[in-house]
This record gives sequence, structure tokens and C-alpha cells, in this order.
Amino acid sequence: MEKAKVYFTKNITKDSVVEIYKKLGVKLPGKVAVKLHSGEDGNQNYVKPEFVKDIIEYVNGTVVECNTAYEGARNTTKKHQELMEKHGWTKYFDVDILDSEGEDKVLDIPNGKIIKKNYVGKNIDNYDSMLVLSHFKGHPMGGYGGALKQLSIGVASSKGKRYIHCAGAENGSYEDMFHTDQDKFLESMADAAKSVVNLFKDNIAYINIMCNLSVDCDCCNVAEDPCMKDIGILASTDPVAIDQACIDLIYNSNNKGKDHFIERVESRNGIHTIEAAEELGIGTREYELINIDEK
Repeated sequence: MEKAKVYFTKNITKDSVVEIYKKLGVKLPGKVAVKLHSGEDGNQNYVKPEFVKDIIEYVNGTVVECNTAYEGARNTTKKHQELMEKHGWTKYFDVDILDSEGEDKVLDIPNGKIIKKNYVGKNIDNYDSMLVLSHFKGHPMGGYGGALKQLSIGVASSKGKRYIHCAGAENGSYEDMFHTDQDKFLESMADAAKSVVNLFKDNIAYINIMCNLSVDCDCCNVAEDPCMKDIGILASTDPVAIDQACIDLIYNSNNKGKDHFIERVESRNGIHTIEAAEELGIGTREYELINIDEK
């Protein structure tokens, strides 16, 4: 497989998000779902709607989210909708909670490593393409959160999230979510990501924003403050390559705070999600990093 192209800019501005998307040379067709993390109530690190307003308007997208599988302000549709309004998402955009009502859509994963199906909100059928707009950061369970996590846990319905966390246990409990074999959980994430990639095929693009680099996810209502300085914005049509590039930028950083971030990734074997995704054929870890700041 030839190297994937990953575009990079150190300039973290609203304009740069649009500029780097344009470098991909893709036109997302039809109705565009913009999958992002709306931020748990109390979280201080999530990317705010004002920052991504220009790119969402540029692709004429609808902000999509899914309910969570844990207690908080996003585990029911009513609470989630109220938080989306509180955080300002509904002020600027059409917002769709994909699993807000009705039965989930089941995506088959015949060659999945761990899970053979994925549960997603049925409203996903209303979209022709997807922009995966990720805040790259750490994660308490996955080690890190980027494009692959958005595709998997992010797009999964509330039921689907629990199913992935429990590595395919149909009747997995809330407690089981936190006691699953770690590598099976990570491989289940890769499986779920593959199902969404298969659904949209070539009509999907990825942007990772490397700012507010906390070891905690935006799903944490009490998250650690960032431990590293901001790095930049990346864009690609390959979710494996873009996440690998972000990890490499962390490791190659001169920022002294990187050790804390790396410990979070390594202690959860976070890189294994990327390894599994590559083995599933979602993308490649071999990439060319193209710095658009260099004229």
C-alpha cells in the first residue's frame, strides 16, 4: 500500500481548519454528517462551536452525535439535546442525535477481529458523507482519542458503545464496560470503525485538532488540564494514517509535558487500536506528512 497523505499546519485557527480541508481536494457529496465531540457538561477542553463554525458551514454539514452509555449529561436524548444547546451547538448548526429514537441500525462486520456487528443510530441513513472532526487528546480507557475513536465509540449508539466496550458481550453490564480485556476492547473499536468506513466508503474525510492536549477525554466532566502545548491541525482521507501521525508528533515533540501524555497512551496500549485498524484494511500507518505552512 502506498503512503497516505496527511496534511499538517501548526496554525490552530478557524481559517486553518478550512484551508487544510481544502488541501485534501475532496468534495463530500450530498448531506454531510459532521461527527465531533460536543463535550461533557463541566469539561473545559472540548473544541468549541465557534472554532469549527467555518468548516461546518463550508461543507454545509449537520452536527451529529450519539448518546453515551454511562451516567452524565449525554446519556438520554433529552439531556443530550439540552447540553448541545447549553454548549452553543444548536445556536449555529442543525444538530442530530443519531440514536435519539427508534431501533438502532446494525452494521455487519464479517471479518471483525472481535465483534461481527456494530450498533449505530438509525439516523445515519440520512447522510451521504461524513466529516470526522476530532479533538485529538488522551483517553482514560483507550489511551488516546482521535479519528478511529470518533468512528467507533463516537458513531456507535448508546447500546453500541456498551457493546464495543464489552467486546461483543450482548448482555454486558455497565460495570463490565470497565473490566473488559483491554486488547479485545481496542480491537472491537477497530472493528466498529471499519463498519463506518465501509458504510460511507470514499465519502469520508478526517481532521484532527491537536490542541488542549489533556490526558483525559472530552467525555470527562472533570478532566485534567492540558499537559502539553498545542501542536497543530492535521487532515487526511486515511483515519489510520492521521492518528499515527498525531501519535508520532507527540513522541517527536520537545515539550516536556509529553511524558505524561505518552504514559497515558502506553499504559492503555493505545497504539493497538491503530495496529488493529491497519490489519483490518481501514488504512495504513505509512504516511507522508505534508506541512502546508512551508511555501
